[in-house]
Amino acid sequence: MGRIEDLAERYGQHVGTPWARNLAGAQRIIFVVYDKVDERRLRAKRKDFENRTRAAGHDWIEFDFARCFGTWMANQEYRDEYFAAPEDMAMKLETDFTAFCADELRRILTSTAVSDDGVVAVFGTGSLYGLTRLSHVLGKVEADIRGRLAVFFPGGKEGNNYRLLDARDGWSYLAVAITCSGSEA
Repeated sequence: MGRIEDLAERYGQHVGTPWARNLAGAQRIIFVVYDKVDERRLRAKRKDFENRTRAAGHDWIEFDFARCFGTWMANQEYRDEYFAAPEDMAMKLETDFTAFCADELRRILTSTAVSDDGVVAVFGTGSLYGLTRLSHVLGKVEADIRGRLAVFFPGGKEGNNYRLLDARDGWSYLAVAITCSGSEA
């Protein structure tokens, strides 16, 4: 069995267990951690994760951060100036882009299509690298998570420390992690 298939199996085992209903938003997050070189393989196999979620009796809705930067940038009044001098955009990225990403995800989390028994699967987290921090975005939406938020995370995990793309100093986050070596609460 390949790494992604093994990961899907572990995810399926976790999502198939009974869900506690009295959890805080941060405790409803599942990090599916995989090696960054497996990004394309994981995206090609994401139907396996959806099938396991549905087999466990849960709905599945996808969200992808990969389109966020282009959408946000297209709506910036000074976008041409930002392309000429990208360093001028740093403050806008830290505040406005982070809020934009959180709002886009929140729109899905709070939609009528998402129930207390649903999984919102988040892809494209690597596309945030160098633009904003995933931890800041998730911090803004924790209160809006009703069922489970499955964050597909290309990187690594050591203890409670997550490193996006294995390239940035990580952050400590308390959530369930599904890795090729097992699940951690």
